[in-house]
Amino acid sequence: MQTSVELQTPFSYSLVYICIVFIITSIFTIYIIIKRCNNKEIKKSVHDANNKLELNEVLNIKNKYLKKIDVIKNNVENKKITNRKAYQSISNIIRHFVYEVTAIRVQKYTLSEIEKLDMPMLYELVSEYYEPEFSKNSVGDIKSSIDKTRKVIEKWN
Repeated sequence: MQTSVELQTPFSYSLVYICIVFIITSIFTIYIIIKRCNNKEIKKSVHDANNKLELNEVLNIKNKYLKKIDVIKNNVENKKITNRKAYQSISNIIRHFVYEVTAIRVQKYTLSEIEKLDMPMLYELVSEYYEPEFSKNSVGDIKSSIDKTRKVIEKWN
């Protein structure tokens, strides 16, 4: 008995779809690798920060940044700068202070990266600054934030 069914060609995938899947997979892999390296760098910087400074060096650094805070507080009280500018300034001050004391480049870290550092006082301050620092109309209590920043610097070991 004869049939009229002929063999069909094997199923083939379009080369375009294979290339797209390969590109997406490659991008995802590169992203994961970069993310892991970044986390290792943060952990390494925390480990390297354990190199302690001498007590008088820390005191000199504290005094330097407390004077900067006094200038900001004076400018706020005399209405020479806006609250937003004051928040930006104290954020900059606390980040540079931590950098000088610990050698961790927190001035370049995002809030989520600061959270990973296991420095709760720094994280709390920076998270408090975030909204007033970046919003169009600053609504935070700048005097309270300045006082908190001052206390953190004074208590820093």
